[in-house]
Amino acid sequence: MQLTDEQKRFLLKLARDTIWAALNNEPKPRVEVKNGVLTKPCGAFVTLHKHGQLRGCIGSLIGEKPLFLTVQEMAIEAAFRDPRFPPLTKEEFSELEIEISVLSPLQRITDVEQIEVGKHGIFLVKGFYRGVLLPQVATEYGWDRYQFLDHTCMKAGLPPGCWRSGAEIYIFSAEVFSEKDFF
Repeated sequence: MQLTDEQKRFLLKLARDTIWAALNNEPKPRVEVKNGVLTKPCGAFVTLHKHGQLRGCIGSLIGEKPLFLTVQEMAIEAAFRDPRFPPLTKEEFSELEIEISVLSPLQRITDVEQIEVGKHGIFLVKGFYRGVLLPQVATEYGWDRYQFLDHTCMKAGLPPGCWRSGAEIYIFSAEVFSEKDFF
């Protein structure tokens, strides 16, 4: 899904406005979206950074709702329901930088050599365990393909190397953009 700069700015503003409304105990902003791309079901993650540090990140891998609604929901989840962080406060709001990752459909692979670091994210499933890392994570940490796989195992609550036996591995790409790209 290719988004225009105008559509990216719209989604970033929508995420910010949605978080602000929640902080003020107001309903989510109602928007009328007629653009075909933004109304198509699409998976997306919303990542929050505060002073360059992760402050929340939640997403939906599968596009079940229109993209703009997914972004609104994931903005709320990242701000208030990421179990790694306390709920966001009004005092932190102005210090946030919002990043959105719009995902391609998942593609199951059987050969890990298909994973292109910097291009693909990984979704790993082994039994009841699941872990996902976005494409930009491997580049941010300077990981190679195997380190990326090992960290996805650990994100799933499994030991490094779990991907070598009995794990289902899916890859996806993402169109990633943030407020620092536009504002």
